[in-house]
Amino acid sequence: MTTPDPRRSSFPDDLGHAVEVPGEARRVVSLVPSLTEAVAATRPEALLGATDWCTHPADLDVTRVRGTKNPDRSAIVALRPDLVIANQEESRELDVRRLREAGIAVWVTRIETVDEAFASMRRLFVEALGWGVPDWLEESERAWSGPVPEPRGTVAVPIWRDPWMVVGPRTFTTDLLRRLGWANAYDSDAPDADRYPHVEPADLDRHDLDLVLLPDEPYVFTPDDGPEVFTQVPTRLVNGRLLTWYGPSLLPARHVLD
Repeated sequence: MTTPDPRRSSFPDDLGHAVEVPGEARRVVSLVPSLTEAVAATRPEALLGATDWCTHPADLDVTRVRGTKNPDRSAIVALRPDLVIANQEESRELDVRRLREAGIAVWVTRIETVDEAFASMRRLFVEALGWGVPDWLEESERAWSGPVPEPRGTVAVPIWRDPWMVVGPRTFTTDLLRRLGWANAYDSDAPDADRYPHVEPADLDRHDLDLVLLPDEPYVFTPDDGPEVFTQVPTRLVNGRLLTWYGPSLLPARHVLD
């Protein structure tokens, strides 16, 4: 494992905010399900609190601090964490600001690509937590270090129904699929394009799509709920964690989704 530099105590998080951190974090609260898994896989005894949406590992036994969009700030402060881990997309700026005003160090991540995931997690573990680079992270980086394969087809990834929503541009999932050779039908270069656009079911069930991936989160698509809508394009039920989480799940995602 890479040894962090113990001489510094202030580092900029992914948004450039200077965060005062101890040399080695011993009390951590995570508001990001995928990073909760990452912390638990690395140093479980340091994890004190997590959201209700933090489902991995399955035996996670920590204080629950409600959801990613409505965290119980009082409960978080009461845990006296050395560091709270948040995410720009999943966490509200208001909650981050109020926690910082309460004297809590909050590290905000920003991840929209596979490479950003690796870079962000390296900084989180080395600079913010002071733990060094975990073995699972180095192994995951090696697994994803190869060249991008030739395009194999075009996919769509619904994340909700009634109304139907899909994964769009500038998202971690779109880049992960690209790294596997799949093009997201709802990717776009337009700077104002919606990252999670609403679509009509008929727009998804069309001949120019090779596959529709139906994950089990955030909407729980099942054999009886989702595939019945599609008559022209094949569907595949997938573990949503492998499509959207950045952390230890990146290693099985490389092999299961390939």
